[in-house]
Amino acid sequence: MAKQTSKTGSAASASTPVKSKKAETTRETKTEKVVTAKKTKVEKQEGKNLKPVEVYSRFTDFDIGLFKSGKHYKLYEKFGSHVIEFNGVIGTYFAVWAPNAQYVSVIGNFNYWDRGSHQLYVRWDASGIWEGFIPNVGDGETYKFYIKSSTGEDLEKSDPFALRWEEPPRTASIVADTYYEWKDAKWMKGRYEHNSLDKPYSVYEVHIGSWARSPESPDAFYNYEQLIDKLVPYVKDMGFTHIEFMPIAEHPYYPSWGYQVSGYYAASSRYGTPKQLMKLIEAFHHAEIGVILDWVPSHFPGDIHALYKFDGTHLYEHADPRKGFHPDWKSYIFNYGRNEVRAFLISNALFWLDRYHIDGLRVDAVASMLYLDYSRNHGEWETNQYGGNENLEAISFLKEFNEACYSNFPDTQTIAEESTSFTGVSRPVYTGGLGFGMKWMMGWMHDTIKYFSTDPLFRKYHHNQITFSLIYAFTENFMLPFSHDEVVYGKGSMLRKMPGDEWQQFANLRLVYSYMFTHPGSKLLFMGAEFGQGGEWNFSQSLEWYVLEYPNHRGIQSVVKKLNHLYKTEPALYEKSFESSGFEWIDGGDAENSILIYGRKGHDAKDDLVIVLNMTPTPHNGSRVGVPAAGNWKEIFNSDDKEYWGSGMANTKAVKSEKEYWHGRENSILVDLPPLAAVVFKRTK
Repeated sequence: MAKQTSKTGSAASASTPVKSKKAETTRETKTEKVVTAKKTKVEKQEGKNLKPVEVYSRFTDFDIGLFKSGKHYKLYEKFGSHVIEFNGVIGTYFAVWAPNAQYVSVIGNFNYWDRGSHQLYVRWDASGIWEGFIPNVGDGETYKFYIKSSTGEDLEKSDPFALRWEEPPRTASIVADTYYEWKDAKWMKGRYEHNSLDKPYSVYEVHIGSWARSPESPDAFYNYEQLIDKLVPYVKDMGFTHIEFMPIAEHPYYPSWGYQVSGYYAASSRYGTPKQLMKLIEAFHHAEIGVILDWVPSHFPGDIHALYKFDGTHLYEHADPRKGFHPDWKSYIFNYGRNEVRAFLISNALFWLDRYHIDGLRVDAVASMLYLDYSRNHGEWETNQYGGNENLEAISFLKEFNEACYSNFPDTQTIAEESTSFTGVSRPVYTGGLGFGMKWMMGWMHDTIKYFSTDPLFRKYHHNQITFSLIYAFTENFMLPFSHDEVVYGKGSMLRKMPGDEWQQFANLRLVYSYMFTHPGSKLLFMGAEFGQGGEWNFSQSLEWYVLEYPNHRGIQSVVKKLNHLYKTEPALYEKSFESSGFEWIDGGDAENSILIYGRKGHDAKDDLVIVLNMTPTPHNGSRVGVPAAGNWKEIFNSDDKEYWGSGMANTKAVKSEKEYWHGRENSILVDLPPLAAVVFKRTK
């Protein structure tokens, strides 16, 4: 892969970002017209004799070569179901990969689910592709593939490339298209600016089914289109730059939160239609908000109707359970060494970026992909060819995935949820990295929550927990996540993790968010945390919006809104988020008082900020703080403001620096530090 010049992805240079050429995307027509059949040989099953016949096919010899070599990245244009006009007749072309089947047909309502009435034909070229055209079958028709395995097993499988599924618990595929007249050209043209690594990147993580529900029907979901008037203006008002949807690809088991995917190419029907989702994404783009999709290439469930043993053999997954079965999630692991499987997954990633105008992919459970011994005991795994525990096939796949994303869509982002010390996750492939744009900073998250869960009286004994992140903060392009995983399974909500009485809990929460927004790196906050929900997240019900009747919760919401505004308007907080030159300790060693003082820097010294965190309930009047330059320093943010339900202790006037050496600096200021609060100062003229 050639070195990128855009700074949106990890393959980018460290230079000033350059506008990337907009990637070409496919345009799907409503009904394709095919006048004559392509001269494609297939095999027709007639007793024991195989005779060549000629039928319509979407595959050229070049397509087949790319597919078999794992380099076809637009398989969604070929496989699945496609409504076409063929020789003057409207119908649907079907294609499925089932190399070990002895018979394949299409079954559905249109033929009373008769396994013998609409046979598909297998190609001569040993690709394992079965295909055929069925007249008078069109958009909205339900279907499955009937597959007779090589051992005689009868299987009824949903289409791996189906663009729409029935609403769960039903599992049939639906003939559909993704044709949509997009009206977000302005966003797409300037998207590289919003996704650049030297721009603000503040993400609101959302589970669509439980963000909010109708008060009249609390068991009913808002659909994609209904969220246009509810979710879009809320995210805009809160100041987030991006929204991240937890997985919305079809997943029959709702309590999996979307992480047990069966229909990789279908937006979940429980929330509406593909076009309704496109309208929602378009609305976010009109509001200048990017959309990130949580993508799950690490494992899939063993549902009998889906990918598992698709043609009666371990087609998509490893046959060896030491590689093919995930002990934590009781699911199955993709065979990343199989070319056709790699092409299936990479095509899927590009499908969402192409057809749905998704602006980034957050890749789930990358750590589980990288290591053969992940969550396995001795004897439950085998080494790679060199005797190590790295999954070389998965590593190769992730590199190819990132190269494909950034080559085809250079103005997007890929983000890894990766919790180990694997080297170079967000470094370019050409330097030996995995090629992601960003990586979740899981160590920071765990240390920060552990520190803030500690009674302030004892925080001085744990000072290293809150300072340790800066030792490795610039080894990757880190995103700081307070995600859904931290507010479930008895871990408590973000608010309830905080110690002390009610006032201290809210003050601590305002403080930890202030710390996150002023720490180097991009940001992610899970829904409900932005207003201090008291209960753990429950996927089966709405967030606790009623708590906003109370001023303490409104204060949390207001401080998050203010922090987003501060983050987006102060260049020192984003221009060098991933560079060590954008941060400096002023005093990181005051463990006794549990006070942190640090500076953030942009490209221009006039944008420098000084941040002071007081981690105890003890206020400090007249504290001296070293500053990087002489002048008047004004308090531009204070998490203890009464607007946020704080005590209101503030530095109301700009403070003139004195030429008194302090904290290793020639100039210093005297300021008041409110209890359990963050204060940000900026030099004025």
